[in-house]
This record gives sequence, C-alpha cells and structure tokens, in this order.
Amino acid sequence: MKPRVLFVSRRIELPLAPSLARKWDAIGDEIDFRVLAGGTGGNGTFRLARELPVLDGPAFFAALPLRIARELRSFRPHAVLAQGAHETAAALSARKLAQMGGTAVIADLHGDWRAPTRLYGSRLRGALSPVADRVALAALRKADGIRTVTGYTTGLVRELGLEPADEFPAYMDFDSFLQSSPTKLPERPAALFVGVLERYKNVDGLAEAWRRAAPQVPQAQLRLVGSGTMRPLVEELVRELPGQTSWTERLTQSEVSSALDDSTLLVLPSRSEGMGRVIVEAFCRGRPLVASRVGGIPDLVEDGVNGLLVEKGDTEALAAALVRMLSDDALAQRLASGAQGSAGEWTISPEEFASRLRALVERTAGLS
Repeated sequence: MKPRVLFVSRRIELPLAPSLARKWDAIGDEIDFRVLAGGTGGNGTFRLARELPVLDGPAFFAALPLRIARELRSFRPHAVLAQGAHETAAALSARKLAQMGGTAVIADLHGDWRAPTRLYGSRLRGALSPVADRVALAALRKADGIRTVTGYTTGLVRELGLEPADEFPAYMDFDSFLQSSPTKLPERPAALFVGVLERYKNVDGLAEAWRRAAPQVPQAQLRLVGSGTMRPLVEELVRELPGQTSWTERLTQSEVSSALDDSTLLVLPSRSEGMGRVIVEAFCRGRPLVASRVGGIPDLVEDGVNGLLVEKGDTEALAAALVRMLSDDALAQRLASGAQGSAGEWTISPEEFASRLRALVERTAGLS
C-alpha cells in the first residue's frame, strides 16, 4: 500500500513545467499524495489558494492551519511534508485542530528559517522576525522528523540539538542544461547573476562590487537576470555603466542555459543561501562561481577548484575575485573544468528522489 502524504508549500504554478511534472509523476508512483499551496488554478490533487494583490503572505499563513486541517480530515494522510519551518508550524497547529494525532509532521528544510523575515521583502516583514523565529524553532523541535538537503541545513538542525531523519538533495531537473556538451568560455569575459533581486541575494553588494571591478576589466560585462524589490538599484547600475552592464527580468531555463554559455562565470554573492539550484546549472554548463562563503554554497563550491569564495558582505573581496577571474584566462579555464566535473555530485533522478521520500515517510510515520 502506498503511504498517503499531504505536501504543503508556499507556491506552485499550474500547469506544471515538464521538469516538475516528471517529479510529481515519479512521486505518484511511490506515494498517494495531495499538494496544498498558494497559486492559481488547482485540481483534485493540487489544492491552490489564489494569491492576493497585497498582503498575500500574511493571508496565506493565517489561513493555512484551517486549510491543512480540512485536508487532514478528508484525505487522512499518514504524513504531512511541510516545506519550511513556518509551514511546519501551521501543519502542527492543523493536526491539533483536526484531532489527527496519528499523522506525522515532517519539516522539509531547504535553508535558514530566519532568512525570509530578515533578508526578504519589506521592513514590516523584518519586524516580525522575533515572533517568526520563536514559531519556527518550536515547530522544528515538535516535528516528528526533519529532512535536510545539504550539510549546511543539517548543521543548522544539529545546532538545535536535533538530528535530521534524512539528508538528500532536492530534485531539480537539469535537462535544459545537459542537452549538449558545455561550450568554450567566451572570448569577451562576462559575469552572470541569476536570482531574485532581494536583500538576501546581496544585490546591493554586487552592484557596489561591480562599480569597483568594471573599470579594472573594461572589456568585461555583467548581466543580471531576475526581478524583485531591489529592481531600482539594478536599473541605476545599468544607467551608470551601460556599456558593461545589462539586465533581463526573466528567462526560461533554456535561455538561462544559453546565458551561461555566453558567460565566463556565475556570480552568487548571497547573504543567505540553501542549496542553490543555479550553482548546479552553472556546473552543468561548465561555468565556475564567484560566490560568498555562506549557507549551503560551500557545500557545492570549493574554493580554487570550481570557483572562488569570498566572505559574506566583503564587497572589496567580491570585486577583487571578479577582476581576478575575468582577467585571468588560465584561471577561468581551470575552474571551468572543475565546475564541469562537479555537476554529477548534485543531480538526482525523479525516481531516486521519490524512493528516498517514500522511505522517509514510512520510517517517520511508523509504516516500515
């Protein structure tokens, strides 16, 4: 008999992208599941709450315990797998509301639970940090199991005196990045940033570093891809350095692959990071990193082997690392070779992911 699992996450977009469809098809072969999330559309399997134009986050989390409780009563899952500490808190509250004490609650931890209120969104969200932290810590301690994705997230859990039930990478489809062999590094040196334009990605630090680096490598370019609340800062940078800076709000996966091919390196100067998917995408295309030594980044990026690491928030070191790799062809080539060799360490098939997930649920819910 397949275990029944209710997945809870912040947002899902329907129709599913082909890569996500493969993931959920594989999960469906192992698990009888429903998904509760924010989004548009929805069906019998994916129960999505329409997003609001304002205050969507607070509204989502305020309604989440009742939504989960309804699913617990109707679906009667063996386990709830909640992606994030605050979603886990909602699941624990829902279990009490629905009087479903036999349902296991598993926290699916992909990063630092403190980052969403401190480094993402408005100042109002930041003011909620003390309360949000207490809620998250209580949830992690009361969860029946915790799944982590990297050594970094495992370390965060162990700092609380807890032990993860399992650690394995999140499934990420890299077909768009593996359809052809990596290309040679471009003749004109270029750095690429791909990510949300938010504080936790240190977009402001990257902008300042590029102001310092660009005059030292006048032939080089920086291309930024993403959207978010720090968009005005990026627009200002493009106005200041139009010949060396460009910005694109959104690209498809295949377009990101092409953008990596046109770049010498990927730059990821984050203040907080879990398991960065874009790092593995860069590795698949044989592109090294200039990145901050923070969160899960050092789990993937080895300084001097497949990239260069700098300390978090050190703008001068970030600028120097960019200049170094963009002006040293031999160094860039050596690190690119190391990056290509690292790709296989972080890819997992949808079937393997689903099998690991089923084993985790069965152990935690006492089904095995």
